[in-house]
Amino acid sequence: MPKTDLHCHLIGTVRASTFAELARREKLVLPDSAETIFRDINSLPPDPALYADTRIPVPMGRSADEPATSYSLFKASEWVVSVLQSAEDLTRITYEAFESAHRTSATRHLELFFDYLPPHLEKLGYRGAVEAYADGIRMAERDFGMTGRMIAGIDRSKSGEHAVHLVQQIVDNPHEYVVGIGLDNLETAGPPERFIDAYTLAGAAGLKRTAHSSEHAPIAANTITCLDALGCDRIDHGYFVLEDDAVVERVRADQTPFIVAFTTSRRSWRPWRQASIKAMVDAGLNVILSSDDPGMFPTTLAQEYEIASTSLQLDTSTLRSMSLAGVEASWLPEPEKILLRERFVREFDAL
Repeated sequence: MPKTDLHCHLIGTVRASTFAELARREKLVLPDSAETIFRDINSLPPDPALYADTRIPVPMGRSADEPATSYSLFKASEWVVSVLQSAEDLTRITYEAFESAHRTSATRHLELFFDYLPPHLEKLGYRGAVEAYADGIRMAERDFGMTGRMIAGIDRSKSGEHAVHLVQQIVDNPHEYVVGIGLDNLETAGPPERFIDAYTLAGAAGLKRTAHSSEHAPIAANTITCLDALGCDRIDHGYFVLEDDAVVERVRADQTPFIVAFTTSRRSWRPWRQASIKAMVDAGLNVILSSDDPGMFPTTLAQEYEIASTSLQLDTSTLRSMSLAGVEASWLPEPEKILLRERFVREFDAL
């Protein structure tokens, strides 16, 4: 099946083999092999008090498939970032993200989140980093017949002023491949209201907007804030919109795109994610599958579709509609979107 992937974090796509190679180069001593670290990423159980009495019960204990030694997604990401030392490294991991998506999942269009530069890469400057990412996309477009765009990730654990500064950089340095912003990190680390000024600035400049919402905070209203106060074009995750019937009715009527993923670093939540996404589909919401952090979880977009087919028992027609909805929700210019839609229809009809 042809697919789009609209919610994918660049650092989370890095291959274990690439991480291992760069770690050796930088003489970073790891507590285990890169493959084992990625395989055993597993977030801690949540605070039970926060998730009491949710409509779909949230598992609180450990799951059967949790590893003996767990690694934090944030710590693994920190290690990966620390071994990226040059523009060439950024180009490489971007290209490899596209290559993996193409080869494992028949992904035709990929939108990657990138983060603010850590101190050791500030020498590149914002423009230099973006050009490095863009070089990777251009090579992938040439080699795999894909299209791609970049989304600037805003860390919600930081201040609203920090977010405004980041958006101003984007506005002052327009680039064809940087088409929007997204609010990421744990939702409990920063409410969406903190970022209204940054999102207003982005909207005035014509940037697209999304946000991780109703994912870690069991609050449906956060999604309404993201839509109405932040001006979001789509929502990443959004499972807890199910807590409020009025919110469900609103987003169903608007056909708000929800970019979801079954596989999460919090292993005990994986069955809950499946149940929540199935309930969203059953409620008539516009649900589109993504891979999120495929290198680190690990998963692939094809595996996410396989879960939808086998565990949720969604039929081929529903999966086709999801895939085409990804084209509609993408941030490609309309002429490119039309061409991509036509390509998808041709490929589906051939299948």
